[in-house]
Amino acid sequence: MQNQDPAAEINAEDQLIHDTEETNTEAPELNEEATPELSVEEKLQQENAALNDKYLRLFAEFDNYKRRTQKERIELLQTAGKDVITSLLPVLDDFDRANKAMESATDIASINEGVNLIHTKLKNTLAQKGLKEIESSNTVFDTDNHEAITKIPAPTEDLKGKVVDTLEKGYTLNDKVIRFAKVVVGS
Repeated sequence: MQNQDPAAEINAEDQLIHDTEETNTEAPELNEEATPELSVEEKLQQENAALNDKYLRLFAEFDNYKRRTQKERIELLQTAGKDVITSLLPVLDDFDRANKAMESATDIASINEGVNLIHTKLKNTLAQKGLKEIESSNTVFDTDNHEAITKIPAPTEDLKGKVVDTLEKGYTLNDKVIRFAKVVVGS
């Protein structure tokens, strides 16, 4: 390589010296960065501690929320029927009066009329709370509303697959079935 241009050799030496100077100037920066690394580590430890604290507080808050909602749910279940029972108390009072009147009554027609009035009052009170009777007689058998107790031969051709007789009425509460109607289906 002796054939190279002397200016190129000087240029190469300058470049080598310049690279060495850059390396030397970078070395102190690395040493300076070594001390900030400890502060970065400390920052990470502080951030970790803060996040742990935040997590523990959030966990405690959620635990308190669970306890509070569970307590509210228990209280709700204990008093859920209070409204319905309170509205049925006058009907119970009417039945008590009717029983007392039946002990000394001689007129069966008036007793029958009183029982019918109490029955109507009970149905109206329950209807106000959202209770509805499921219509079953002579309707198409529907497994969403009916429970087939038995099948009998249909008395007429148009009653095949329909409800022939209702043994026990079905009810819905706010459009949700709470008791299926027990029916006899024609086949």
